Amino acid sequence: MPDAEFDTEWLVDRARAGDLTSVAMLMQRHRQRLKKMIDARMDPRLRARVDPSDVIQDALTTAAQRLSEYLETEPIPFYPWLRRITWQTLVHAHQMHLDAAKRSVRRESQGVWGLSDRSTSQLLDVLDGLPGNTSTPSAAADREESRRRVKEALASLAEIDREVLVQRYVEQMSLKEIGAGLDMSEAAAQMRHMRALQKMHKLLKGGAP
Repeated sequence: MPDAEFDTEWLVDRARAGDLTSVAMLMQRHRQRLKKMIDARMDPRLRARVDPSDVIQDALTTAAQRLSEYLETEPIPFYPWLRRITWQTLVHAHQMHLDAAKRSVRRESQGVWGLSDRSTSQLLDVLDGLPGNTSTPSAAADREESRRRVKEALASLAEIDREVLVQRYVEQMSLKEIGAGLDMSEAAAQMRHMRALQKMHKLLKGGAP
């Protein structure tokens, strides 16, 4: 997403110069991307208690409070920074409402919740190379079986490999963004991505990762 990244960088520069309109735009322009991340990862039990939009709004409020500190140092690109805050907000919501075990939120590689069927299908489409056809009962059954196998294969991967694939194909993040969020270079993220795909294909063919 080079255009989106360029626009965000321009808004960051304007916000650093004191443009309050740019600050407001920064807090809102990635809302849909954050919604995609929340939709993929939010536990259904939590969704029954908490509106996903409330999680996003809480994260944006926290980001606005921390923005001046971010603008002073800009440790990573803006979206990975904003996404990390949203992840922390989601983890906190799970802990508060579901009494989940404490997790580290410093790295995404510390774990994810199970993907929804929709998100698993997005990953399956990439692995298959084309969207699935569920127009017949047999096709729908085959699709469901494929989703089950993808979930099992994902669970067999190292957590960081799983994160790279989910962020790339479900959240549709760039390799640059993935690397920044996982504290690695873009080249390292690209290598991880290639190896994780190879492992997934091997697992789906019945081999060991």
